[in-house]
Amino acid sequence: DTVTFSATISACEKSGDWEKALHLFSAMGQGKVECNSVTFSTAISACEKGGEWEKALHLFGLMAHSEVESDAISFSAAISACEKGGKWEKSLILFSNMAHGQVQPNTVTLNASISACEKGGEWEKALELLRVMAQRNVEFNVVTFSATMSACEKARRWEKALQL
Repeated sequence: DTVTFSATISACEKSGDWEKALHLFSAMGQGKVECNSVTFSTAISACEKGGEWEKALHLFGLMAHSEVESDAISFSAAISACEKGGKWEKSLILFSNMAHGQVQPNTVTLNASISACEKGGEWEKALELLRVMAQRNVEFNVVTFSATMSACEKARRWEKALQL
């Protein structure tokens, strides 16, 4: 059933075996076992941990095609996959889609998006995300500020980091 498959995919994700996670995910469809947001998110996260951002985005796209609603967890997993793959632009597109849709961005999605900007050398975009999320009352944490400060530091904009 769905819960058993989700738990098994999660075990594969935690052990770093994204290929087995995708195999199980595929077997669900062939066996007519219904996929839900947990199953999709776990499979996306397995791809993220395996450095397979393209596969993660493919799964994220399948969610809509399968009429499974994306949530903050699935968005976070997809954004993190793009961040780990050095695709800051795609991370920001996902974050923007989330922010303009009916899914409220949270600290995890904010941190992943800022980290993507940091890795892409986009310090100004990192600061803009911080400003926008402050206006929306999204909670910040140590990771939020560390990633933003790191983005500024890498761009030799230490004075901006000090203003945080």
